[in-house]
Amino acid sequence: MANFSASTSPTIYQDPQIWQSLKVAIASSSGFQRWQLEHVLDEQRQDITLDHRVRRYLRETLETLAY
Repeated sequence: MANFSASTSPTIYQDPQIWQSLKVAIASSSGFQRWQLEHVLDEQRQDITLDHRVRRYLRETLETLAY
């Protein structure tokens, strides 16, 4: 198994093509769709971008898994 340090490994946000592909795949997943339905009341504003929603979904999912 490869051992990567946080300071030397590139983040997915540094490569726009990779991030775009991942964002589209995540947004089409059933987990994201369900999460989005549960957060409709939280996100009344229509100006929240897909990028912001996917990042929030990932953050909340990882926080839940870490708990």
